[in-house]
Amino acid sequence: MDGNAHTIRTGCAIAGGGPAGMMLGLMLARAGVDVTVLEKHADFLRDFRGDTIHPSTLEAMHELGLLDGLLTRPHQKVDEVEIEIGSTRIPVADFTHLPTRCKFIAFMPQWDFLDYLSGEGKRLPNFRLSMEAEVTGLIEEDGRVAGLLAETPEGPVRVEATLTVGADGRGSVVREKAGLSVEDIGAPFDVLWLRLPRAESDPDVTLGRVNYGHVFITLNRGDYWQCAFIIPKGGLEAMKTRGLDDFRERIAMLAPHMRDRTGDIRDWDDIKLLTVKIDRLKNWARDGLLCIGDAAHAMSPVGGVGINLAIQDAVAAANLLAGPLKAGTLKTGDLERVQKRRMFPTRVTQGFQVLAQRFVIEPVLRSSGETSPPWPFRLFGLFPVLRRLPARAIGMGVQPEHAKVGR
Repeated sequence: MDGNAHTIRTGCAIAGGGPAGMMLGLMLARAGVDVTVLEKHADFLRDFRGDTIHPSTLEAMHELGLLDGLLTRPHQKVDEVEIEIGSTRIPVADFTHLPTRCKFIAFMPQWDFLDYLSGEGKRLPNFRLSMEAEVTGLIEEDGRVAGLLAETPEGPVRVEATLTVGADGRGSVVREKAGLSVEDIGAPFDVLWLRLPRAESDPDVTLGRVNYGHVFITLNRGDYWQCAFIIPKGGLEAMKTRGLDDFRERIAMLAPHMRDRTGDIRDWDDIKLLTVKIDRLKNWARDGLLCIGDAAHAMSPVGGVGINLAIQDAVAAANLLAGPLKAGTLKTGDLERVQKRRMFPTRVTQGFQVLAQRFVIEPVLRSSGETSPPWPFRLFGLFPVLRRLPARAIGMGVQPEHAKVGR
């Protein structure tokens, strides 16, 4: 990097202004730590990112005194999730019994959520958000990570920090530059994201449809449906070979009431590919460096828990690190405590995702005819109390974190 790089000195430098990075930055700043967040994009307006804010996250926002303001942003509330297997519709998760303030999932565009968190951060004199700041490397001194190097429209920037955090997603530059070893667990499917208009006569419910060898998920976003069409890993080119009309027909078979809208898929540019990964770092920390969120553990879309697990990482990290950062006593052992606390929920959640892939998604993708509900799913229809189990697993997760600093 150019020796003329502008230098910033801060207590904590965070690569990535996504949910994990922004939540951690806000909580640390509110606890009195000087924070700099670097986000490579010019804004937060990117389609087809996870937009589910689960009860565990809403609870943390309540603990920070930020819930009421958040819920003034546009959102939809979902307190029950259903799945349609073949011609049978089955309620599978009932969030209304959760021991949380908000007994629902909030579907909110991620840019609104991030804009709200960044707005709260900008109220604080010790919170700095640098947009269009693309992290390119690490500052290392005697084997210790001492900050970040970044490129901005104004030129190169050198951010010197007591703690450097990689919250820059599954393609993390930070973890690559730090040489952290990644364990690839694997996923047998990818997801095609698209939008379709929503009519007033459409059902309100967020629904997963399983039939004819396909899984099609529709998320109610008010005036449109955010849709996920699951395909075998690497199957996009085969889908393109069959043609767009074939793809439209497959959607119409799964959701007949949408047949009149599939023409809104004008070309393949209207469809975005999410390459699904499940992986995790063996070690999340080095001296002076910590990775959290997708940078530490990429999650499958199964259960929609990735964002919320990342935010739980951020809450735990803020709780454990604010004190040592303020006192100037931060040690590698403090960073390793974050991994030790968050590794168990990460392993358990990814384990459940692998089981869902193996015993639900893969068999469906290998089939071609009409699907009938397996007997475990039929139990959800017969015994409503069972719907509380997946609701708790999805809505609260394993070992939910509570905000203890930054209140």
